[in-house]
Formats: sequence, structure tokens, C-alpha cells
Amino acid sequence: MQRRRQRKRKKIRRLIKFTLFLIFLSGSFVVFLLGASFVLGPPSLEREQNTIYYSAGGNVIGEEYGKEKRYWVPLEDIDEKLIDATIWTEDQKFYEHLGFDFKRMAGAILKDIQTMSLKEGASTITQQYARNLFLSHEKTWKRKIYEAFYTIRLEMFYDKDDLLEGYLNTIYYGHGAYGIEAASKYYFNKSASDLSWAEASILAGIPKGPSIYSPFHNLENAKERQSIILANLRDKEVIDEQTYLAAVNEELNFSDDRMIVKNSIAPYFLDVVETELQDLLEIDLETIRSGGYQVYTTLNEQQQLALQTSTESTITNSEIQVSAMAMEPDSGAITALIGGQNYEESSYNRAVQAKRMPGSSFKPFLYYAALENGMTSATALMSKPTTFALEDGQSYQPSNFNNYYANEPITMTQAMALSDNIFAVKTNLYVTPERFVRIAKEKFHIESKLKPVASLALGTEVVSMKEMVSSYSMIANGGKEVDEYTINKVTDSQGNVLYDREKEAEKEEEENSGFLFFSRQKDDNQVLRADLTYILADMMKGMFQQELNGYMSVTGASISNQLTHEYAGKSGTTNSDSWMVGFSPSVTAGVWIGYDDNREMVKTAEHEFAKNIWASFMEKAHENVPVTHMVRPDNIVEANIDLSTGLLASDSCGKSYPMLFVKGTEPEKQCTGDLENSEEIIDVEEVNTDDPFIEKWWQWLWLGEEAPEGVEEQ
Repeated sequence: MQRRRQRKRKKIRRLIKFTLFLIFLSGSFVVFLLGASFVLGPPSLEREQNTIYYSAGGNVIGEEYGKEKRYWVPLEDIDEKLIDATIWTEDQKFYEHLGFDFKRMAGAILKDIQTMSLKEGASTITQQYARNLFLSHEKTWKRKIYEAFYTIRLEMFYDKDDLLEGYLNTIYYGHGAYGIEAASKYYFNKSASDLSWAEASILAGIPKGPSIYSPFHNLENAKERQSIILANLRDKEVIDEQTYLAAVNEELNFSDDRMIVKNSIAPYFLDVVETELQDLLEIDLETIRSGGYQVYTTLNEQQQLALQTSTESTITNSEIQVSAMAMEPDSGAITALIGGQNYEESSYNRAVQAKRMPGSSFKPFLYYAALENGMTSATALMSKPTTFALEDGQSYQPSNFNNYYANEPITMTQAMALSDNIFAVKTNLYVTPERFVRIAKEKFHIESKLKPVASLALGTEVVSMKEMVSSYSMIANGGKEVDEYTINKVTDSQGNVLYDREKEAEKEEEENSGFLFFSRQKDDNQVLRADLTYILADMMKGMFQQELNGYMSVTGASISNQLTHEYAGKSGTTNSDSWMVGFSPSVTAGVWIGYDDNREMVKTAEHEFAKNIWASFMEKAHENVPVTHMVRPDNIVEANIDLSTGLLASDSCGKSYPMLFVKGTEPEKQCTGDLENSEEIIDVEEVNTDDPFIEKWWQWLWLGEEAPEGVEEQ
């Protein structure tokens, strides 16, 4: 019994010693922390950790400021209502504590331990100010320790009013507005010295989550938080019931002039970067803008300048809008981007946010589908006015530009160059709209909604510029997958690498090493057939080839004399949209012109803007760039084809043009000059398709016999 009591006393003594040791250790750490803080002296209140963006060449192209001197206002010039609303919302004991609210902190730590996370926050105003000045917003224990250290130093050397003034002038209020003066002007078009209780409480609620509580993002959330803040002020007897009711019911007059200038040579591009950064680091936009990151982007400064100067020198109408994008076809790196004429007037990014009808620039996807389903570059169809009676009882009567028609067969190559709409609709009905949609989505990765209708051949559904440029890049790189991106590397304010695209790719290769894997990956990366993609790209060069002029000029005739390099492309025109998208093996670029309100472009010159901007940009982008060519697959052969029949050219026929074919699919018969024997144009048995009705389709399309069920030519 006594022995048991002795063991118990020994355990108690050990526990006491251990407890005293922990107290001594904690005390020593606190003494060391205080001593180090004193020795290091007052930390600078100048914010140096601005988020900086670099071009692909390593030059600074933009900077997000956590504090801007032009918006800094003394504490005495900030309305007392805003000060009270902020303190009673963020840190009620600000003027009493020494930088930490230990009661709130203990509760937050307990919840963090219970959830095994660092989501719960109990930061004081001083802690938030320390974070804004010196640290990133990552939620780690290491960052919290550093935050505590800087908080002690701030409290040790600065008085409370200095800290509050600094906090109110650096905190982020959303939409690029840092500091209360910038926020007051942005939201209410007034100074921070003249705010009502309603306005002050709205502003005080935003820093907790600008993307959630900004009234411009979600007015309902903002008003709900405003009500909570005002109720707290009433309960704490900062305001009376009458003031509370007046503030809650006050109609807020928000500013119409919501302009925060983005300090960048490519502001629309940086908006895309910020969106991508949110996904990569899994953080919100507000954290990005005030986090002190170093972001290394894909922007090619020469190309960005070329795109801007080409646009500015071409567009003469200040109301019309533009979007444009350039990309490396092999990598998917976005190298230049314009989302509108003037970012300060409109930050709406038309290159990624807007969706417009692409018109005939959508046809290359159709003709790839046609090549996959048995047609060739020499397939000839009749170009004449045609009305299609569809199975839903509707009739569809497409027309060519200015109602020009060949009134005789033309080949797919010439139809592409002249943008013949009758040929395109017939091709779509042969491929079937359903199959066309499937190929556009599954192979070209068009994510926008596409209706399987006959008119889809003419680009009547809406798509984004990014979708078009990415899809064209697949044609430019030989049919390989394109994963568009704007960020190469990201570091924090201390230079620690948070993301490196190249190393991420290497890591993925190491994790999936093995010959069989790489063989499979290579195949998986090849989305389009390389041989058919090469033929399609060759046909797309035709829009600049005057040899293909027929019943009208090729669509690129107006700019062909400006081009000194070999390009492939396709233009597209609707009543309210004008597109030009094209590529070389090293650059893919697209340009759209139109009005935001979809009004019709009545001036012919406006429809030429897209082509002229594209041509000017491509020429500038290829200055001092070595000439490159797509790699020609081994199974591709060339043949001289008669443009009227699609047969091998002969001296007895008319105009001819060299066309490409997968070996074995080139025509075997020569043109005789006798168009009456047009049944020789196509051998139905050679058509590569599993469709049981395809023979009837071919007989209708080429031979003019009875139309298939549901479609008729009138």
C-alpha cells in the first residue's frame, strides 16, 4: 500500500516538474519573442509585398497594390461612423488588447483542432494589418507564428490610432479597391469623410469576404451583413433604435462610375491570369490581389503590343468592340489577349466571357467531320440556290454572299476558300448535324451549347473566342490536345515556389513512368487524325489563294497582298459579327468585331476590321521568326484536281488546283470535260461510313435523285 502511495507521489512530482518545465519553456519563448521584437525595432509600415505579374520574357507587366499613396487618408479624415462600424465588427477590444484577443483565439484554436483545419479565424485588426503588410494569406501554422511575431512588433512600437489608420488604408474592399477612400469612391462616388450609417455599415461588412459581400457581386448578401452589423451597433448602444431603423431602410445610391485603373500593359489578359490563379492555388481573388505573389505568365510582350497597335490603327469607330487572342498551338500558352477597346471604360472580357455567332469560321470543324466520314478535298457538290424542307416541317433556305452561286459543282477545297454556304449545309446534312455536334464537342472541345440543326454548318450557335482559338490550335499542331493556360510559375512573397507548370509536368511523367504509359499517352494526346488534320489545314490556306477564285473571289483576297508568310485560316460573318481566325505552325490568332448590343454592322468597312487586324498582327508576330511548316504525314499524296468535277485534271478540262489526299482516296478517273457524266464524280462504295442510309444521301447530294426522308430539295 505504501509502495503504491510512493509511486503515486513520484508521478505527481514528475507531472509538476513537467508542467513547470512547460511554463518555463513558454515563458522563455515569450521573453525571447519580446526581446527579439524589441531588438529588431519597429517594422516598416510601407507595404512591399504587392502581387507582381511578369511576362514570358521576365519583365513586369502588371502590379496589384495593397496600398496606394493616392488613396491614403489620415484617420481624422475618415468618418467616425465607418471607424465605429469597423471596430465593432472586426475587433471590439481593439483599444484594450495588446494585439491578441485570447478569448476569441482560444475558441478558434479549439475549433481548428476539432476540424483538423485552419479555417476558423479570430484575427484582431492588428493581426490583419500585419498579414497585409508582411505575409501571404495561406492558412498554415508557420504563417500564424510569423503573424504573431509581426503583431507584437506593431503593438510594441506604434500606437493604436496609427495601426487603425494603416489598416483602413490597406484593407481590400473588392473590385481592385484598396483602402477605405478608394472603396468609398468606388461604391458611392464620395469621400470616406462623408458617409451615412447605411453606407458605413455596407463598407464595414465587405472585407470579411469581398467576393461574397460586395453589393455589386451579391446585393442580398451585402444587405444581410449590413443588417447584422447595424444590429450589433444598436445592441452595443453605439447607435439608437431610430438610427438603426433609418440606416436599415435607407436606399443606397451606388456609383455608376465604378472604375479602378488596372496597372498593366495587358489588363484583360491579367484578368484571365487571376482566374487561373484562383484555380491553381485554390484561393479567392481578394487574397490573390493582396497576397504578394510573383506570377510568371505566358504573355509575349511583342505580340501583345502588335495586337494592340494593329487594333488601334484599324478600328475607327469608338462604339464597336473587339476581342482577340493569340496562342502557341503546341503548348496552349496564351501569348496575347484583348477583351475590348478600352479596359477603363469596360472591363468586360469579350475574349473569354462573351459568346457570339462565329459564322463561317465554324466550317473547318464541319469539314473535318466530313473528311472523317468519307468526303475528300476533291468532293464536288452543286452550288445553286436551294431550299431544304426539314423533317420538323420547317424550311431552310441558306444563301451565299450577295447571292452569288457557281450553278455547277465545286470541290470542297474551293467551297472552303469561297465560303459556299450551300455546299456547307449539304455537307452537314450528309454528316448529320448530330454527328457534327459530337465531333465539335468531343474532338474540338467546343464547350458551348450546340443545337444539331442544319444551320449549324454556317455557325449559327454562339461560342467564345477562347474556344475558337484553342480549337484552331488543334488543327495547327497536327490534331493534338490543347490545354490553354496563362501561368508558367508562381512564388510567394518570400520566393517559395507554389506552382511550376514545367515541374508539375515532369512530376506527372515520373509518377506514370514506363514505356507503355508513354506510348498510350502519346496516342491519347492525338485527338484528331493527323493525316486528315494536315489536309484540312491545307484546304484552309485556300482563302488566300487567288487561283481558287471562282464565281466570286476567295474570302481572304482583301488581305492576301499583305501577307508574306504562309497561313491557314477562315473568316466568318453574320449581320452582327465579324471573325477571322487562322494560324501558322507557331502562332494561332483570332479576332472578333461587333457591337455589345448585337446591332447590325451596316458598313462594309466594319466587316473588314477583323481580317485587317488579324493580317497586321500575324505579320508583326512573325517578324524575325524562322519559317516552320507542319509535319506532313507519310500517307499523304498530292494530285492536280479539276475544280468543276473533283476528278484528276486533264488538258480538256478547266481550272485545276493541287489538292491533298490520304493515299488511296485520291480520284482515279480523269476529267473529260463532259459535265453530263457527273455520276462518275463519286463512287458510293468508296465512302467510309457505317450509316445504312448513306448511299441514298450520296445519290441525292451528287446525282440529284430523290432526297432522303425528312429532307428535300425544292
